[in-house]
Order: sequence, then C-alpha cells, then structure tokens
Amino acid sequence: MILTPIPAPLLPVALAAVEAELSGPARIAFTRIAASSPERATDALFDAHRLEALALARRFGMSAIPGAPSDGFHWDGRALRADSEPYVLLHELAHFQLAAPERRALPEFGLGPGPETGRREEAEAAQRVFGLEREAEEAAASLLGILWEAALGHPALASFLDQNWLEGWQRGAAAAHFSAVFDRLRAARLVDDEGRPLPPSAEPAPRRGEVNMDSEAAVIGGRLAAPAPGLEPT
Repeated sequence: MILTPIPAPLLPVALAAVEAELSGPARIAFTRIAASSPERATDALFDAHRLEALALARRFGMSAIPGAPSDGFHWDGRALRADSEPYVLLHELAHFQLAAPERRALPEFGLGPGPETGRREEAEAAQRVFGLEREAEEAAASLLGILWEAALGHPALASFLDQNWLEGWQRGAAAAHFSAVFDRLRAARLVDDEGRPLPPSAEPAPRRGEVNMDSEAAVIGGRLAAPAPGLEPT
C-alpha cells in the first residue's frame, strides 16, 4: 500500500528530484526504474510477464508448483506458488538470492509469513530473521526484485511506487534510502555497475514434476500462451 500517493502530474518532478540527489551506479539504476511504466500489465501482457518471471526463477534453480500463496506459502522451501503476480514472483526470486543457503530450505525463507501466506502459523514457526535484520532484507529484496522488473521490461516503476520507494522524496530521504540499499546489493555482487541484476552463473537441470514455464508454451486461463522470450537483461 502506498503511504503517500503522488499525483500523476507531480511524479516527474519527484523522480527528477531523487535522481538529482543520486550519483554513479545508483543513479544509473534509478534511471532504469524511472524509465519504466507506472502502470501494471494486464491481459496477455500480464501472462507474458508471469511466464518470464517463472522462467527466470527456474534459471536460478527455483521450481514452481500450481496454486496461489494463499494455498500454503509463496515459497515452501522447495518451490514457488506459480499463481502469483509477476512482480511477486520476482520479489521471491530476490529473496532466494539474498537468503543464506540454510534458509532457502525454509518456508518463506525463514522471514515469517508474507501478506498472502496461507499457512501462517507454520511460517511463523519457521521464522529465523526478525526486527531490523528482517526489515533490511525485505528492503534489499524489494529493490532487487524491482531491478529485475526493469531488466525484463516489466513495469518496475509501478512496484517502486507501490513499495514506497519515493516516500520522503522532498526531504532527501528517498534518495538516501535508495542509495544505501543499492550499495548493499552492489557490494553483494547481485547487481552490476549499471544497475542490472546479475544472471545465474549456470543453468540448472530440469526437475521432475515441476511447472515447466520456460521451454514450452503454457495454457493460461484456457488459452495457449507463447513461450517466454529471451531473458537477458536489457
């Protein structure tokens, strides 16, 4: 939920103000986000973006199973719930990249229940990260997921606004927060000097029984959707 909505006529002013306070790679990354659409994809474009997000997650070794997070978890320690919005899938991919190996085997990466988690008590029981540490990881996952959206040509700016990255733009807080979180991602070698997320170093082998969304066309909503296109960041 957006804490302080920015009227559409004021959005270019806010974006320009934040950009002016950034420098170096952080500024380049910000301009990639600002150049994307502030409107969510719908219909066939939404379906294509979801396929792209699932295919990218697959490249990192994340399986996907049918159903929504409300049926269990966003991530159950083995697989994603495939029936999620594209930006949610990319956010979960970002959590996968950020989580320590032992936490990748836990529901919701040991961070506790998310907003759509169905099996909340189990997610709470598996939680290993709390307080400020959890907030810092959520911020990093938020920005990394948004940068993946920008790299794939998805509406990254829509997520940037929804996730309150422009909060405090008039007093410099937005630029300072963006720069600090981006620098953390860069130090962890999760993004390059131009703000592009780094792809996996090796393609994982297919796993039996998972939802295969990247190598073949998939049926969505009773119709045939095209295979996901190439996923090299732009």
